[in-house]
Amino acid sequence: MGLSARVITVSDRTARGEREDRSGPVAVTALRDAGFSAVDAVVIPDGADTVEAALREALAAGIRLIVTTGGTGISPRDRTPEGTARVLDRELPGIAEELRRRDTLEKPHGMLTRGLVGTASTALIVNLPGSPAAVAVGMPVVLSVATHVLDQLDGGDH
Repeated sequence: MGLSARVITVSDRTARGEREDRSGPVAVTALRDAGFSAVDAVVIPDGADTVEAALREALAAGIRLIVTTGGTGISPRDRTPEGTARVLDRELPGIAEELRRRDTLEKPHGMLTRGLVGTASTALIVNLPGSPAAVAVGMPVVLSVATHVLDQLDGGDH
């Protein structure tokens, strides 16, 4: 298999077993189809602390591409960007802007997502919204640059 990837679904209701994870599997399938090694999505409750802990655990495990789904909106428990910001070394706002642009073309509410994208150590971290449609739109964007970003983090040439 190729580079390691992990999908983290951030949702109180899914973590409590009240709702099926529909967005995580979309991201996992896209990663596997692109040649990344990815286990099934990990589900965690909303909150900055839980997101930070899950990201740090993935980094400690040597995961190179981490995609979160959910928790990027404006409801009170949506704190994925805040937890992600605690872990990032450098933000990559161009990727986040393109993800928002593409999502907004699908539905105007895409403008409300606050997802971050950036690097931490030798990993690329991407926050996607929690809807399966937003993940389906976002994953091609992520995959179009992911291997280049990871190569750059390893010292590769432009």
